[in-house]
Amino acid sequence: MLVLFETAAGYAIFKVLNEKKLQEVDSLWKEFETPEKANKIVKLKHFEKFQDTTEALAASTALVEGKLSKNLKKILKKIVAKDAHEQLAVADAKLGGVIKEKLNLSCIHSPMVTELMRGIRSQVEGLITGLPSREMAAMCLGLAHSLSRYKLKFSPDKVDTMIIQAISLLDDLDKELNNYIMRCREWYGWHFPELGKIITDNLMYCKCVRKVGDRSNFASSDVSDILPEEIEEDVKAAAEISMGTEVSEEDINNIIHLCDQVIEISEYRTQLYDYLKNRMMAIAPNLTVMVGELVGARLIAHAGSLLNLAKHPASTVQLLGAEKALFRALKTKRDTPKFGLIYHASLVGQSNTKNKGKISRMLAAKTALTIRYDALGENTSAEMGAENRLKVETRLRLLEERGIRRISGTGKALAKTDKYQNKSEVKVYDPSGDSTLPVVSKKRKIQEVDEQDTEVAVKAKKFKAEMKEGTAVEDGEPVKKKKKKKDKEKQAEEEEVLSEELPTSPVVENTEKKKKKKKKMKSEGED
Repeated sequence: MLVLFETAAGYAIFKVLNEKKLQEVDSLWKEFETPEKANKIVKLKHFEKFQDTTEALAASTALVEGKLSKNLKKILKKIVAKDAHEQLAVADAKLGGVIKEKLNLSCIHSPMVTELMRGIRSQVEGLITGLPSREMAAMCLGLAHSLSRYKLKFSPDKVDTMIIQAISLLDDLDKELNNYIMRCREWYGWHFPELGKIITDNLMYCKCVRKVGDRSNFASSDVSDILPEEIEEDVKAAAEISMGTEVSEEDINNIIHLCDQVIEISEYRTQLYDYLKNRMMAIAPNLTVMVGELVGARLIAHAGSLLNLAKHPASTVQLLGAEKALFRALKTKRDTPKFGLIYHASLVGQSNTKNKGKISRMLAAKTALTIRYDALGENTSAEMGAENRLKVETRLRLLEERGIRRISGTGKALAKTDKYQNKSEVKVYDPSGDSTLPVVSKKRKIQEVDEQDTEVAVKAKKFKAEMKEGTAVEDGEPVKKKKKKKDKEKQAEEEEVLSEELPTSPVVENTEKKKKKKKKMKSEGED
């Protein structure tokens, strides 16, 4: 087995002396503890040194990209072609595939090969003879500097940075323009306050002020190239009867200078927007078709790059820009937000407030697919974005139609209209509807009054009974309950039954007679 090993100084090809020890992958590092042990495992067959750092840089960039350089191709043809029956161990599987295609050499890449490469790298100074360690360190340092400079120079992420800078500058320009226009309207409003209400467009306002200057010049000046005829007549009429204060020429000159700045910044903004639009269509065409240039650029800027955005799931893409609201909702245990930056997309704006959450979720899912396709795919067409946008639009249409069906009729079908049938009905006039007063008979009124009197009397009796009970409880006397007639009758019947069941004895009768006699005797003695 042969081993292709790349160093900063050049290409090295080793021959494996003992292949049996390579099978023990876990204990292979012990064989490379010292240079003497390493020389027993592998032996240097050929070493091709680089002439300068430019050649080393070209070779290293080719290896990073998985390509076969011309210098490496020549070495493999000379040395390895002689031992074509042997396998070639390579550190990169992609490079091994390219070598197999072009040179028809059997290449191998496995965990055993990576462990072998690690061992050779640890003892590279002892294995490669004729190369001092100082020179090797200098070559490594020079190659590292040149390779990092090359990567920065031709980095594909730099295109993303252009988009990020452009969208950030666009937002800053909008803020500055708003501040400048507000200041210009307020400043010139002291001189001609009516102009601000007549001309609502900011750019037209600034152009008009720059061309005319003092309000007294409106009557003689022609602003038909800036304003329509109707608005021009209104402005001239308002200038004659304006309530504004008089200002000096120096003040007007400063206001005109501010208007110049506003016009220049607005023109640069349109130019910057066109640049951003072209950049977005070149880098992320599918994302641009799905959500638009501005929303797509803001998503890329928020994630840091297109590749970082492609790593995010659809749920994160949906909530990008609403992090504060999300964590506040989680902290307070309330409903989480349904959309972030994606809310400004045209598809979400077209939907109803009820369907915005559903559409934003579906749009985020399709947008995540298009971002990955733009970041990692090789095709630069926008067909996938157009297909996904059509799916979201059809879904939006279905949701809206479902809402209409619910309003008009059942959920499954639209409301059915019945056939018209002419029915002639003769209606008689009802005179009872003329009077708005309620009609009540005299008998009913008398009955209602009697019922009210009886209710009042019953309530008064109940109240008196409660008052008596309360006074009795306070004095400590037991409250005697009134017995009803039915209870009295029952007690009388029970006493009669008892008297029938228990007959009186003669002894008891005699005792009763004696007691009566004694009472009579006492009463006579007292007399």
